Amino acid sequence: METRITRMLHIHYPILQGGLAYLALAELAAAVSNAGGLGQITATSLASVDDLRREITRARMLTDQPFGVNLAISQHHEVDSMVDVVVEEAVPVVTLTGGNPAKVLERLQSCNIKKLVMVSSAMQAKKAETLGADAVIAVGQEGGGHIGRDDTGTFVLIPSVVDAVKIPVVASGGIADGRGLAAALALGAEAIEMGTRFIVTKECTAHMAYKERLLQARAAETRVIKRSIGAPGRVMNGPWVEHVLQKEREAASEQELYALLQGKRNLRVIIDGDFDQGYGWAGQSVELIHAIMTVEDLIAEVIHDALSVQKRLQTVLAVKDK
Repeated sequence: METRITRMLHIHYPILQGGLAYLALAELAAAVSNAGGLGQITATSLASVDDLRREITRARMLTDQPFGVNLAISQHHEVDSMVDVVVEEAVPVVTLTGGNPAKVLERLQSCNIKKLVMVSSAMQAKKAETLGADAVIAVGQEGGGHIGRDDTGTFVLIPSVVDAVKIPVVASGGIADGRGLAAALALGAEAIEMGTRFIVTKECTAHMAYKERLLQARAAETRVIKRSIGAPGRVMNGPWVEHVLQKEREAASEQELYALLQGKRNLRVIIDGDFDQGYGWAGQSVELIHAIMTVEDLIAEVIHDALSVQKRLQTVLAVKDK
């Protein structure tokens, strides 16, 4: 299964693991890379640059395949020192999410590092291309974690971004199986990124209560928080999330909301399994997740199912002589 993304990143399958705060560590990243995709370590939820360096070293002990580092850019995270580590360690791939990527892209221009930028609109994709991104990851509003402000769904967003740029496009948001991969390729994307689906794997360190909640959930049980401050993000619903949404309805300030959404509140769910006192990111693809699998089995199933879709379409779209 060869695309511009598989050639660019030197991976076997066009499947990327999303940046998962506190969960995208060396073990998960290496498992994804060993299975033929691109695993990632999320840098900005680590405590220090030394921790990032240790995770990169650990990943290299666990896989000889390419992997990436995800950097979430925001006013709440200082990433310059993390970028220095990425350059020093010659990590092959960096994905940039969140804020303005211009400064980081400029820093990486002279390095042999592939740079992928997450976008949620065609306009953002064009800007990323102009700034030197090698590819963009277009995330539809179905996705977990931070999404765009325009509420544009993946099925509309992907072809609009593909039409807007010359660099490869990775599809993200609401994708959890081979049908999603086949659909993304049909829309012009060169790969998919899955986040929520990789949480529900055996290699992910998330609390079992979190995994079980994702297994049982329907798409309608996810909620979008932080919309009132212009930074919407999709999470799994629960008592703490309802508390946050109520505060938003009461016009709480940005400072008040971030006090309710500190990293420790995220950890209460993903590590402790306590939805009463915290929140966990989740996309609408929860409705498509039905089993906790190894990463290897998951990727094999995604590829198998995508090829099954291809065969079906060959039959459906066959032109018959009259």
